[in-house]
Amino acid sequence: MTQLIKFTFIAIISSFMTLLGSKYVQGKDKVTIIHQNETSEIIPTNNLNNNVLNTNIDFTEAAEKTVNAVVHVKNTTQQTNISSSYYFLRGKNTREMIGSGSGVIISADGYIVTNNHVIENSSELEVTLNNNKTYIAEIIGTDPSTDIALIKIESEEELTYVPFGNSDNLKIGEWVLAVGNPFNLTSTVTAGIVSAKGRDLNEYDSNIQSFIQTDAAVNRGNSGGALVNSKGDLMGINTAISSETGSYVGYSFAVPANNARKIIEDILEYGYVQKVILGISGGSLNTTIADDLNINETEGVYVNLIEKGSGADISGIKKGDVIKNIDGQKIGKFSDLVGYLGSKQPNDIVLVTIVRDGVENIISVTLTKLETYKLNYIGLEIKESDAEELKLFGVNHGVKIRQVLNKNLKGYGLEDSIIIKINDKKITSIEDAKYILNNVNKSNPIKITFVDKVGEINSFIFR
Repeated sequence: MTQLIKFTFIAIISSFMTLLGSKYVQGKDKVTIIHQNETSEIIPTNNLNNNVLNTNIDFTEAAEKTVNAVVHVKNTTQQTNISSSYYFLRGKNTREMIGSGSGVIISADGYIVTNNHVIENSSELEVTLNNNKTYIAEIIGTDPSTDIALIKIESEEELTYVPFGNSDNLKIGEWVLAVGNPFNLTSTVTAGIVSAKGRDLNEYDSNIQSFIQTDAAVNRGNSGGALVNSKGDLMGINTAISSETGSYVGYSFAVPANNARKIIEDILEYGYVQKVILGISGGSLNTTIADDLNINETEGVYVNLIEKGSGADISGIKKGDVIKNIDGQKIGKFSDLVGYLGSKQPNDIVLVTIVRDGVENIISVTLTKLETYKLNYIGLEIKESDAEELKLFGVNHGVKIRQVLNKNLKGYGLEDSIIIKINDKKITSIEDAKYILNNVNKSNPIKITFVDKVGEINSFIFR
């Protein structure tokens, strides 16, 4: 039972991508978000990328099309320090903090996509074009869970912009350019290849990610910049690097353009991002898991749970199926599935190729909207749980923690757990949780009782 729970909740399709802002993955390979508020020395080097020098690919056209559409973003924030002595307030200190990053102009009328961590907490945003013209930008909308933000500047003239490409068509081994402003060096272009797709940096976290991985040099200041193919089409938004030092050492990661475009369209149309679910939970396969499950497939996503009323349920996908392909896109692991669905809208229809009892079938599935509720006071996002899901946790009531929004609560194993009580009162639905929290004395501690992914009951006191 415990092993089944561990496998089942390796990933949940309703857990899309989480906030990247200042997250670190523990272990040998530390993944550092490319924050922009640190200064760095310029260190001369004689190391050349021989792969670039020996290629016959001509990057000049892509660079010329892109360099004037990638901007420098300066973020001014106000940091307040309060000093006190025993029981009385001594004073308040406010100082300006300056950070910088990159952005990509995506329309002639001044819409710019960047990373959320480049512009968060800003009191003023200043955008400088490649021609040195400077504008004040406004924030149109953000999606912290994917680290994408949309800002806008007002210009009397039409601006050069980068057209979106289809990132699903990007191939491993294909040449790409990273364009941005590393170390405040404006309009910098570096080249590399696509090293991997569907890369998840949170291997041991329930919040699945799906990045394009490249070996194009990306450093602090590149965040929010463009990853383009040899034609100059936008393939991704550079977001993170894998590094022990915080500087580039070989790999960088970008949010796929298809996902970024969908997020931007949602922000413009709805003011928020609509997330979809297929309606299954399960996990990636390998030889060990396949042997445990007594199946022959070692690639794909094993379906271990179907959410009632979801598209997967209605269309006839069953527990034990292995998802191998969606709309012609190979699904080798769970992050491939998350990445592809991240570009889709509610009610979109996808063709899912599954293997059942050794036979391959194609099933048409209508995607449904992910329905969640944010307990803002605590900093948790929750969703309803059905009887089958609750049974796996050994309980008969509760709501599921889809995402931990409060940074102070991360690392306590709350993700994908089931809340069964708040302040020792039974929780059977989202409405129960809302009612209790709306009527609680906020000056008193709040006790959350939950069942974690291995079936243990724990409590957490929120003050």
